[in-house]
Amino acid sequence: MTKQHIVFLTGAGISAESGLSTFRGKDGLWNKEEFKYLSSADCLYNHTQQCLDFFNTIRKTLAGAEPNDAHRLIAELENEHEVTIITQNIDDLHERAGSSRVIHLHGELTKVCSMDNRITCVKEYPLTTPIMVGDKAEDGAQLRPYVVLFGEYVDSRNVVNDYVSKADIFVVIGTSLQVYPAAGLINYAHHLVPKFVINPCEMERCKQLGFTHFKTDATKGMKMLIEAFKEL
Repeated sequence: MTKQHIVFLTGAGISAESGLSTFRGKDGLWNKEEFKYLSSADCLYNHTQQCLDFFNTIRKTLAGAEPNDAHRLIAELENEHEVTIITQNIDDLHERAGSSRVIHLHGELTKVCSMDNRITCVKEYPLTTPIMVGDKAEDGAQLRPYVVLFGEYVDSRNVVNDYVSKADIFVVIGTSLQVYPAAGLINYAHHLVPKFVINPCEMERCKQLGFTHFKTDATKGMKMLIEAFKEL
């Protein structure tokens, strides 16, 4: 197999094997209305410390998590291929596994930004250091997590659409494809390129678009995917 550009779209299912909670699955965080509110722009601006505390807890959990074999297998593909990861996840497990090109659609828990403008004053921030009311960004505004909250927009949709449309191989792992604009990315993959989806659930939309479905978890699916690559 010649060196090709493989584009991955990953969701919470790939990080579940590292002990992180999913969001829309059977036991997902967003099944509880309280958690959805705590992750909203409304909560950030009206009950700021409650919102910060919610994300401080998630950030602390992430600090103790480790990449799993699915993350590592994706990273190892860079030894032979060009790899781009588009992730809905706000963790840094892809980066810790060694992946060098990761686009975070929904932000990054390892960073903070200005409450006055989510795309300004972005900087790295230790996961184990709580963000508190009174902590200031460089512009003097309140610090906040660099994540997309309910009620806010995803900023990088045009960039990722282009990556998917130019992919030689497109792979979807661990996402239910219920959240837009990420869910619409599968429509941008060229109809002639190999397309794969790794998810233990039924993925009818992907099947209709010609995806090969490995109906299993992320690590087992990645091993199956690597074997399938040998036949391409």
